Amino acid sequence: MKVMLRRSASGLSAYVPKKDLEEPIVASERPELWGGWVRLKNGWTLELPEMAAGTALPITVNARKRGEDE
Repeated sequence: MKVMLRRSASGLSAYVPKKDLEEPIVASERPELWGGWVRLKNGWTLELPEMAAGTALPITVNARKRGEDE
């Protein structure tokens, strides 16, 4: 799914246009985000693609939503 990641005064957030959903990122597997998972405030966990650590935000990426059992 397409997800836009951006940084604001309140921190990092993810916007999913297809669901018209914007949620803050509350946890991440890696400090640089890329190649790991991020957890949104609503409980979703998204797998992000590998990218360079210095990738500028905002950016739209293809992310994969993890299932509830993972």
